Amino acid sequence: MNLKKFLNEEQDPRSVEKLLEKINSLLTSQEFVEYIAVQKKPALNLSPDCIALTNRRIIFCRPKTFGFSMDFQDYNWVDVADCHIKEGILGSTFMMRTTRNFTNMMDYLPKAQARRLYQYAQEIEEQMRGVRREKDLEVRRASAGGVTVNNATPIITQPVQYPQQPQMIETEDPFAVLQKLKGLVENGIISPEEFENKKNEILSRV
Repeated sequence: MNLKKFLNEEQDPRSVEKLLEKINSLLTSQEFVEYIAVQKKPALNLSPDCIALTNRRIIFCRPKTFGFSMDFQDYNWVDVADCHIKEGILGSTFMMRTTRNFTNMMDYLPKAQARRLYQYAQEIEEQMRGVRREKDLEVRRASAGGVTVNNATPIITQPVQYPQQPQMIETEDPFAVLQKLKGLVENGIISPEEFENKKNEILSRV
């Protein structure tokens, strides 16, 4: 693992190296670390807390027993509602809230690192809002199995069958559609098999 990639904002190299050693065993297939922020308290702290951002989740990492073990709390990006930072004299606080209103935070982060966390989170949040809208729309469509006219007896209709993956507009540029699908598979929204099937279907029409 190239440590220099994660030391752009003066992160402590020893803390980053220790974290990567432990976090690599947690990564799933096609998941990789995008950024690491390391806490920097005014007092001496040999085992600082860290936040790791991957292409699939936020991981809060808090060492225990003087750094010999570590407590991990992770949240999939699709479940993250919003992230905020609050800057103070001694550093910044990064705050995260999930779609179920669960919150987590970390203080004493260097301002430059907190801003990078926020910037990356904002980019992912925008993508995930679109994904959640698609999923919500699919659930509503799937549940629309009957209609009622003037409060009379419901007229039962056959439910419309929709594909499981997010809907794509057929008139879109096929290469733009493929790019969207690639983003969905990288974020774990659809499986590689579903991506291959859809890709073959689109290419057959080109």
